[in-house]
This record gives sequence, C-alpha cells and structure tokens, in this order.
Amino acid sequence: MAKEWILNMANSRWGLTKQNRVGPVAAWIRECAPKEIQEWENFHFKKLEDFLKKKDINLTPAEYLQDLGKKLYIKITEVLRSEIDEVTEEECIEYIKNLVINRTFEGYMTEKETIYGQLQEILNIENIKIESAPDEWDRLYNVDFFIKVNDKYIGLQIKPVTFEHAPEFATKWQEAYKVSHEKFTEKFGGKVFIILSVKRGKDKVIFNKEIIDEIKKEIDRLMTDFP
Repeated sequence: MAKEWILNMANSRWGLTKQNRVGPVAAWIRECAPKEIQEWENFHFKKLEDFLKKKDINLTPAEYLQDLGKKLYIKITEVLRSEIDEVTEEECIEYIKNLVINRTFEGYMTEKETIYGQLQEILNIENIKIESAPDEWDRLYNVDFFIKVNDKYIGLQIKPVTFEHAPEFATKWQEAYKVSHEKFTEKFGGKVFIILSVKRGKDKVIFNKEIIDEIKKEIDRLMTDFP
C-alpha cells in the first residue's frame, strides 16, 4: 500500500498518465467495450500507435509505456528523494497546524461567503440582508446564515457537495436535519433552506437554484403575515 501511494502521488504530480500522454483512455475503453483485458490492451496499443505518430514520437506503444515508467522511477528515486531529504521536523509541524487550522478555516469561510454573497445578489430585495447566524444557532438548529423579515427569521444552511452526488445528499441532509430545522421554524417563524454548493472549475456555485424561488416565496409570506 505504501508503494502504491508513492506511485500514485508521483504520477499525479507529473501527470504521466494524463490524456495528453497516453490518450483519452476513458473514451477509448468505452469505444472498445472489451470483454477481456487482452482485447482492451490490443485496442489501446493500436490507438496509442496512431496517437504517438501524430506527436512524432518514434516508439512502439510498449516502448512508450516503458519509457513513462522509467520517467516515473527517476522522479521518485531522484527528485522526490532529494526533496524529502530537505524536509525538516519544524516544517512538518507547521504544515500540519496550517492545514488543519488555517487552511480549513479559510476554505470554510470562502465557501460560505462565496455562496451567500451570490444569494444576496440574486435575491436583491430592499432591506433584506443575509447575515451570519450566531454560533448557538449553528449548534442547536444547524443554521449557518439567517434572513430577518420583520420579527421573523429564515434559516439558511450551506452544504458543499460534489456535482455528481448533490441530489442524493440533498435528500440525506433534509432527513438528517429535519428535527432541528422544524425547531427553528417553531421558534423563529421562518423555514430553513439547505443550499447546495458545488464547484464548477474554480468557481463555487449554487447547485439547487430552484431553492431561490422558495426563499423568495418564504420572504413574501413572512412579509404578508406581518400585521
């Protein structure tokens, strides 16, 4: 396992099996639809042969993969080893602390600020402001932000998710926080909405955009109910 971790880390760092190196293998294997591994190897070698010719690389597919393996070996035994020798104990201590405390906090705040900033701009309702919830609300009601409407409050919870798993996590969290969110509504009058945050490239965006109309309706309801 340790060796595999080193191989994966080094390969990821230097991109030796990226598409520009070995071709679009994910697309090729679907095109091949092999039933046996030998069928896939033969198909890939044929595709890779054409791929190498276009790049003017005068190697057979087998020689080329062997060459990539040798490059990986050099990167691990020469480059990584020399870099490892330069690492100090103090740097390791500082790295762990920085990763666990500083970067985690910065990432968390950036995620929250980015999404609630987008939502504030989208809502664009006069005298309606999204504010950070007190720590107590986070603990008791699982609420990150709130919107005050007259003497009532709407709760917002932001959940970072992957694009692929967003729908299933939406249902999961609705069930997980159902009781605490109902308590919030009972106490403060407004509903709690779970906003899913996903990454698109380097940007963070709201996945479940339909929630925006629901929030607007809840704001209108609370405004209308006010005597």
